[in-house]
Amino acid sequence: MPMPSYSFVLNGERVTVEAPADMPLLWVLRDLLNVTGPKYGCGVGVCRACTSHLDGGEIQPCVVPVADCADREVTTIEGLADGNRLHPVQQAWLDCDVAQCGFCQPGQIMAAVALLKRTPRPSDADIDAIENVCRCGTYFRIREAIKKASVKFPRSGP
Repeated sequence: MPMPSYSFVLNGERVTVEAPADMPLLWVLRDLLNVTGPKYGCGVGVCRACTSHLDGGEIQPCVVPVADCADREVTTIEGLADGNRLHPVQQAWLDCDVAQCGFCQPGQIMAAVALLKRTPRPSDADIDAIENVCRCGTYFRIREAIKKASVKFPRSGP
C-alpha cells in the first residue's frame, strides 16, 4: 500500500512529502526535508526547542502530525529572513548577544515573533510568559532582544 502524501507551503515554497499521517512534523522537516532549524528537545511539546509557525500561529512540530499540516503554511526559522535581510527579531538577537550554546535559539526566536504578532509592545510579564526553555539561562538577554525588536516590529491596527 502506498504511503500517503501531504502538500503544504514551507517557508514560502510548496512541498510534498510521503509520510505516515501520524508522523510528527518535526521529523518530516528534519529527516525528509532537511530543515534543521527546529530542534528536537523533549518530543512532547514542553521544551519548545522546535517552535515553528503553522498559518502564522505558534506550534511545537514535535507533537503536530504531518496530516494536520496539509494545505497549510509552515514557517521555521529558515523562513524568517527576507533574502540577506534578517527579520527584526533575528537582528535583535545578534545585537543583544543572546545566544550562548544556541540550541534553543531558533525556537526562542520563533516564539518571540509569535508574541510580537499578538502583542507588538509586550510588557516584561508578556515576555516572561514565553515557555521556551533555555538551559543556559539567557532570559534577561532574550527579554532585552524582544524589547529591541518590538520598536521595529510593525504595529497592527490603528
